[in-house]
This record gives sequence, structure tokens and C-alpha cells, in this order.
Amino acid sequence: MARARSTYVCQNCGAVTQRWAGKCEACGEWNTIIEEAAALGVGGAAARKGLAGRPFALESLSGESKPVARIVTGISELDRVAGGGFVPGSATLIGGEPGIGKSTLLIQACAALARAGGRVVYVSGEESTEQIRLRAARLGLSSAPVQLAAQTLVEDIVATLGSGETPKFVILDSIQTLWCDAVESAPGSVSQVRAASQALIRYAKSSGAAVIMVGHVTKDGQIAGPRVVEHMVDAVMSFEGDGAHAFRVLRATKNRFGATDEIGVFEMTGAGLAEVANPSALFLAGRDVAAPGAAVFAGVEGARPVLVEIQALVAPSTLGTPRRAVVGWDSSRLAMVLAVLEAHGGLKLGQHDVYLNVAGGLRIGEPAADLAAAAALISSLVGVALPHEAVYFGEIALSGAVRAVGHAGLRLKEAAKLGFSKAFAPAGAAKDEDGDRVTPVASVASLVADIAAAGVASGGKKRR
Repeated sequence: MARARSTYVCQNCGAVTQRWAGKCEACGEWNTIIEEAAALGVGGAAARKGLAGRPFALESLSGESKPVARIVTGISELDRVAGGGFVPGSATLIGGEPGIGKSTLLIQACAALARAGGRVVYVSGEESTEQIRLRAARLGLSSAPVQLAAQTLVEDIVATLGSGETPKFVILDSIQTLWCDAVESAPGSVSQVRAASQALIRYAKSSGAAVIMVGHVTKDGQIAGPRVVEHMVDAVMSFEGDGAHAFRVLRATKNRFGATDEIGVFEMTGAGLAEVANPSALFLAGRDVAAPGAAVFAGVEGARPVLVEIQALVAPSTLGTPRRAVVGWDSSRLAMVLAVLEAHGGLKLGQHDVYLNVAGGLRIGEPAADLAAAAALISSLVGVALPHEAVYFGEIALSGAVRAVGHAGLRLKEAAKLGFSKAFAPAGAAKDEDGDRVTPVASVASLVADIAAAGVASGGKKRR
């Protein structure tokens, strides 16, 4: 009998090697390489038997395609991130830290859909059905006709889903606990996660059911398992939040049926996750308008404008190497803004500790936050509070110029809705109807001069 071949697979990045090593050469992690049975290549046993493939018919790009009715859960923030609802036959991967509220959100969605009609199945590989019932009772959802199961064998799950009426919505919590009988490795390994995902995606495409798979995350916040799973599914969502804050953010990083970078905001309450219809008001609640070092940033997450406060603290340092700490923003972006302020703004920040924080725990990724961060840093250094009725947005170039960003009208409209009558933005952001309340900012030097002049006019103490 031929000896079964084996390979060594990194459980962090999925890299395959022919021998064991303590450190993965692909991702640099230690003690993540595990021996697994080698998977058959393309064709597998059929290729060894010399069987020829069968030709199939090809189609043209032209043709009629019927619009697909989406599955609307009734939770508007979840439907917004999904692109207006889940598409039948789609596979979605949702990741998030332990205890962030993934299972709570999904059981609420299942209950809402089941009450609206249709078969809804919730399969858990981590909890027993009794534990799921306890959560549903705590959330007041016990009366919803959701079908539960505690199972981990993929073949049994697919066979059960295929019996009877086709489910409208299927939850699998989580993909790392499932295993296929055909793969000789432990559940949660790269081979098992890949095989289980392939089987479930194949079932979704053939049956028309919307399949939602929950994924664990690593210590870096990335979804655990092979990266190929994120390429295989139709949509990838991440559930983010801070334990110190009550709100949670559901963010779409991939969506074949809708916009990416869309967010949905929820608030954790005693009755589960409640939708936040106006996240800007939540993020700006309780801000101190008279404190230096705080600027309101008019941002856009997907198609939704979001106003958030950026706080900065610049203090003299007694260390040889000053501290640079940032929460909610890219640390490399902060270093670039500080360098531009020194080179083109005339500020001396080399002997100061710099702390930057996005209030509320939201994480910002767009370059339009450069101008707001720079204004907060200048305000803290000079010791002068910024205008409380003003918002800031714009990208800072390495030359010191302030460049235009997209969706300027959307940002200004959201700011006006919340009572902000003034905006500091790139020169091209002002339109005819917005010209009176937009102050053009051409460069970092002009921003520094304006804030310093305001400090002198108000009698503030200027620090350099």
C-alpha cells in the first residue's frame, strides 16, 4: 500500500512547505507549522486514471438577467452593509473578536427573518442548543421559529440543509469548528477550513440559500485561516468595537453585490444590539468645545457621512526619543503629518510627546483626515481651542499643500445637519451654495497661520 504523503502547512498564513520548521518563512510566525495530509491536486484520482474531461457549453456576455430579490433581514444597519440585503445563493464571512457580539447580531437577524416567513437555520459548532436558547430568551427572541443545531461535520450539515424546504438563511458559527471527513487533519487547520468553506459555498450556489459563516480572528485582527477563504466568499464583513465603548461597527471589506467600506453602527444594550441611526451624534456626544487639541473631522465611510472628533495632545518630552502614540488612526500617517508640519509649517515637534486619539473608538482609514489631525495637533501645541462650529477635511501632500478629497458635498451636508456652520477644506470643496461657510485651506502653512492668529486675537498663550 502506498504511503500517504503529507505536507506542512502554516496555520497563520497557509504557506505550504515540504518539511517542518520552527519559523514560517512566509509570515515570520513561530510554531505555526503543522503536518497535514497532502491534498490531491487538480483532477485528483480522475487524472491518475486517465479520464478525459467533458466539454461544456460557453455563453456570451449579452443576455437577459433577471433582477434578484434580496433577503432583507429587517435590521437596517446590517442590510446597509450587505448592500441592501443578502443575495440568495451568496456566501458571506463575518469576523470579529471574541465577545464583540457576532452571535448576538446573527441570532437577532435570524429571529427577524424567521418571523417574516421562510426557513432559517442556525448551526453552532461552539455552543449547545441549550446555550443558544438561553441567549434567545435573554434577548426576548424565544418565540421566533428558528431551527437550531449543534453540529460540526460538514457532510451531515449539508445533508440536513438539503432535506425538506430550502432554507432562506443559514448561519454557521463558526467555520473554524467545522470539519470534513475526507480531510485528514484537525478542525481549524488550514486544510479543514478550506474544505469546509468549499462545501458550504457549493451548497449555497446550488440551493440558493444565503449562507453566513462566522470566522475567528487572530491577535492582529485578521480572520484566522487561509486567506483563500476570503477570496472564495462573496462578501467579507468585520465586526469591530472596543470593550470600553458600548457601540459596535460592522464594516464591509469585500462585497460582490454592493459597496465596500460601508459601515453599520450598533449599540450594545441589555436587550441586545440596537441600531444607531445617527452615528455622528453618538461620536460627538459629550465633547468639550473649549478644550484645545480637538477637531471635528467630516468623514465618509462607504456611502455614509460620519462626523467624529479627533483629539491631540502635544506635550514637552523629557525622553531622548519622544513618544508617538495613536489610537484609531494610522501611525505612519501621523508620522507623515508631523514631518510636514515641521518642514512646511515651521513647528518644532521633535522635543514633544504626541498623542492622537479618535474619540469613541472608531477607526479612520481615509486620507481626508489629515487636515483635521493637523489642526488638532497645531491647536494643542499653540494652546488655542478651534472654532466649535467648524469641521475639517482634506488630504495633506508631502509638499505641504492641501489636496481635494471626494464627497465634499456629502460631508458639508452632514455637517450642516448637525449644526456646524463652518468648514475648513481644500479650495475646490466650495460650491455656490456652500461658498459662505467653507474656508479654503491651500497649505499647511496657512492653517498654522490661521490658528496662531486666532490664538493671538483671543489672548491665548502661544507655545513653540
